[in-house]
Amino acid sequence: MTSPKDLKKQLRLEALGRRDALDPLWRIEASLRLAEIGADAIGFDPGTVVSGFLPIRSEADTRPLMSALRDKGARLCLPIVLDRETIIFRELLRGAPLVDTGFGTSGPGPEAPVLDPGMMLVPLAAFDPRGHRLGYGAGHYDRAIARLHAAGHKPRLIGIAFDCQEVALVPDEAHDVVIPEILTESGLRRFG
Repeated sequence: MTSPKDLKKQLRLEALGRRDALDPLWRIEASLRLAEIGADAIGFDPGTVVSGFLPIRSEADTRPLMSALRDKGARLCLPIVLDRETIIFRELLRGAPLVDTGFGTSGPGPEAPVLDPGMMLVPLAAFDPRGHRLGYGAGHYDRAIARLHAAGHKPRLIGIAFDCQEVALVPDEAHDVVIPEILTESGLRRFG
């Protein structure tokens, strides 16, 4: 019998393979559509701290969505992986320089304020119709969300993906964080 870990690895590889196979021009258009949908569908109070992410590999590009949310009054921040265990979120200010933050990513430098997000745009490798998410396997976001919860913060979680990343079923494990909302190029889905 296949273990949940092995099944997750296989589902992740298949979903990422489908995402990688998308035409790059289509991904740009789909990312712009995702931003249009998100700008209309995601409500929040002005001043809410929203963590986004800069795309790596073939991820949806969240920069248009982050810009639209900023225009509606969001304060933006980006995840910074400090070590294998810890993600913090540094404020993203217009015109501030970005530095290499490892793992093929860039973000605000150490001079930027560290913020606790009230809403998180969460990258994912795959998701299922229940809102269960597969990350990239390192558990960074699961630990960051658990740390925020332990500090009394309950950020709104919105997964960001393309429709092709949906799978029939993500195996459940105790440490997994269910994502109550997932935004794709075809809409914002709410679960539970």
